[in-house]
Amino acid sequence: MKFTIWHNILWSRYKAVVFSAVNNVAQARGIHVNFYQIAETERNRVGLSPVDRSWHQYPFKLLFPGAYSDLPKLSLFWSLAREAWNDDSNVTILCGYERPEIWLQAMILKLRGKQFALFCDSTLYDHEQTFFKGVAKRIIFNLADGIFCYGIRAVEYVGYYGVPSTRSFVRCQAAALPKTYLAEEAFKQRLEKAPRSSEPPRFLYVGRFSPEKSLEHLVQAFKQVLASWPGAKLVLVGKGPSEQGLRAIVSDLGINDDVIFTGAKYDSDLFEEYSKATCFVLPSHSEPWGLVVNEALSYACPVIVSYRCGCVPELVAEGKTGFSFEWGNLQELVDRMNVAPTAFSDVTMTARACLHQIQSFTPENAAKAILDGCAILHSQR
Repeated sequence: MKFTIWHNILWSRYKAVVFSAVNNVAQARGIHVNFYQIAETERNRVGLSPVDRSWHQYPFKLLFPGAYSDLPKLSLFWSLAREAWNDDSNVTILCGYERPEIWLQAMILKLRGKQFALFCDSTLYDHEQTFFKGVAKRIIFNLADGIFCYGIRAVEYVGYYGVPSTRSFVRCQAAALPKTYLAEEAFKQRLEKAPRSSEPPRFLYVGRFSPEKSLEHLVQAFKQVLASWPGAKLVLVGKGPSEQGLRAIVSDLGINDDVIFTGAKYDSDLFEEYSKATCFVLPSHSEPWGLVVNEALSYACPVIVSYRCGCVPELVAEGKTGFSFEWGNLQELVDRMNVAPTAFSDVTMTARACLHQIQSFTPENAAKAILDGCAILHSQR
């Protein structure tokens, strides 16, 4: 068997570790896999971390240097169409469904009688579903032979557009943890560095500073939390277009000394932040999954996550690994943050619960799900 996997940008470390695992498992099974990366990065990712090719331990073909959004459209369409026309794989997985160049590839593969599938990480909570876009999604979802969904919420999403469960394949989301990562070491580090019940709590956010993350809600909630937990800190790790506006809100609320903007962090500096936090908070309005939640749990750090985030059903065990809250309900977010230091005061028990919850969300399990799904599609030919 021969499969082809497409992805949009080389920047994504989490895809790098999954594709590396796909390559390893495929070789063990005697399957050949072609990997295509369309571009190196995207503009809104440049400030978060560099493109690190060392994570990509598999053979791939990079079509264009630079940012995807800067690519000449004619060259982009021509290159993707040419590769789809010459594709001799049994099954090809395309990188999404929303871009016209992906539609072009899908149509070419369909005309040639080739099996193709789509990656989908969207959920019904991401954006309001509209009629015309809904019609387009229904068309391409049902043209595809299969759809690889990142969790329960994504399965519900494609089902909403008429895709039967027999054509949906769930593959877990896996974070790009250090190559030296060991759960036992993460557990020990958590026990050493997590705030104790006698210490002020430390809340953490990691990610882009952009409107869909609803960081203004987090800052406003934290202002109220300070009344119950004097000396608490809110650590904001990342960069993005909303940073200046967010700093202005922090200043207006008079909590400059309580909110720490660290800039972008990655690798050991980032992972240490999870170990030192009372809990991680993700207040997003739109979040197809939330890989930062995987990272937090992998470092035994409990989480508070907006219910609109795709990972909630799989990763948030209420009161054990964290709490979810209704997005937009500021008081509920305040309540969750207020109770977290007490609810998670047994650091050892909470750390074990977090590590247990995340233990199956590995690149190897994600790889097996992709290859098993492709094999099923091929057998249905």
